[in-house]
Amino acid sequence: MCGRFNLLAEPEGLIENFQLRRLSRYQRRYNIAPGQKILTVVALQDGSLKGVNLIWGLIPRWAKERKIGSRLINARAETVDEKPAFREAYRQRRCLIPASGFYEWQKTDQGKQAYHLCKSDQRLFAFAGLWESWQQGSETLYSCTIVTTAANALMQPVHQRMPVVIAEQNYRSWLAPQASSGELRCLLGSDGYQDFTVSPVSDWVNNPRHDDQYCLT
Repeated sequence: MCGRFNLLAEPEGLIENFQLRRLSRYQRRYNIAPGQKILTVVALQDGSLKGVNLIWGLIPRWAKERKIGSRLINARAETVDEKPAFREAYRQRRCLIPASGFYEWQKTDQGKQAYHLCKSDQRLFAFAGLWESWQQGSETLYSCTIVTTAANALMQPVHQRMPVVIAEQNYRSWLAPQASSGELRCLLGSDGYQDFTVSPVSDWVNNPRHDDQYCLT
């Protein structure tokens, strides 16, 4: 799964890396948790890309209550095209979720050990995401989820699942509204973890209220 990550880039770096035409209000974060608004890259009708803030935890259009989003922070790549909560968004509303790194916890005899995964050169990368809009009366909420897949060799010692990372050269392909099912499957199956490193960090990051540089120590 993916339940915590960080985004430490400056606004100029985000605009350049994702070729954004517009960037909504943004601040650097060391410890981003589900239920919070997160920066998401979506494609506009004219093909340009925009950075918008969406709630992390997808609320399907048919949901009776918004609290279902707390259970839908991740979508499994193996079934994302079948599950009622995700299949329409998978076909029509894909997004990129920028990150500088993410955290995962390994179960040990002494408890849980936190690890931080990032690119060895500290470059930005992006998770595969889906977004959705949900209407309740006059209120519209926009939410998203991160797609996950089975762990690769790097991740297996820490956890059995990991977020799908979309390689930079495939950003446009993932966002393309005309992408076929086969093309999307290929993107979900490709390994975007080249040049990633994994490092143990302290339990400071365990508390989502801790949002500072000590999360990386």
